[in-house]
Amino acid sequence: MTVMICGSMAYDTVMVFDGKFKDHILADRIHMLSVSFLVPEMRRNFGGVAGNIAYNLKLLGLDSEILATVGDDFDPYEQWLRRHRLGLRHILRVPATYTAQAFITTDLDDNQITAFHPGAMQHSATLSVPADAGVTLGLVGPDSRDGMISHARQFAGHGIPFIFDPGQGLPMFGGEDLLTFIDQAAWVIVNDYEGGLLQERTGLTPEQIAARCRAYVVTRGGQGSRVYVGSQTIDIPPVTPSAVVDPTGCGDAYRAGVLFGLTRGFDWPTTGRLASLMGSLKISHHGTQSHHYSVEQIADHFHAAFGYRF
Repeated sequence: MTVMICGSMAYDTVMVFDGKFKDHILADRIHMLSVSFLVPEMRRNFGGVAGNIAYNLKLLGLDSEILATVGDDFDPYEQWLRRHRLGLRHILRVPATYTAQAFITTDLDDNQITAFHPGAMQHSATLSVPADAGVTLGLVGPDSRDGMISHARQFAGHGIPFIFDPGQGLPMFGGEDLLTFIDQAAWVIVNDYEGGLLQERTGLTPEQIAARCRAYVVTRGGQGSRVYVGSQTIDIPPVTPSAVVDPTGCGDAYRAGVLFGLTRGFDWPTTGRLASLMGSLKISHHGTQSHHYSVEQIADHFHAAFGYRF
């Protein structure tokens, strides 16, 4: 089974604020916000939704293809991908652009403030999902608006089931657009905040969204996640991490666990638990692609957390 991930490839500059945003942002001053955060820690990581998910899938022993556009500054990231044997065939360089850049500030409550420069990502609609490359499962993640629309349409047109994972791209779409994505997708994954926005813009309840696709998954940070499938609501417990170091990329690690479970035909309780574990393993490391585990180690962690093996 070949998995294709459509989404951003980016450099993430991650800064950690040794405090809490809520202590510095006054509710009655939001209309004239001017704040500055001292960030003694700063790192530049390889990131982007597509790169992060592909990396975590590789840890699980599953190869994937990345469909994305990048800029003139992509050389260091390309070398990293080659070193880890991640797919490059469907990555296109767009001359005279930067690879997308995210500037992320995280506080001690794991809240994040992000500034994002799309760069080459704005040209992602020039790429097409191939109909003849053996792709059997896809994911449409945060990308350019036109890219997300065209890639979802192409997956659906080719009869390839895919996950709709709007992420930070969700605010670009109105209710009708989002209803189209939901109806095209086999599965929809959002975090709790995105879920509230998705439900508000579509006017649908979680159960109604689940009725229009195979499953609707809502991640809830330290509270675990919830899967709406058919008439069932399945609560997935969180996995306590060895340390809470950096939440950036945990959602992408979770999605890799879901993709892996889908390729293996796992039930949702097992798929969700594996996804939860992947997020937990990632959060105990700085960066989005700096955690290293063998498949056997991941399986042992799963057994220790849940008492059985996947």
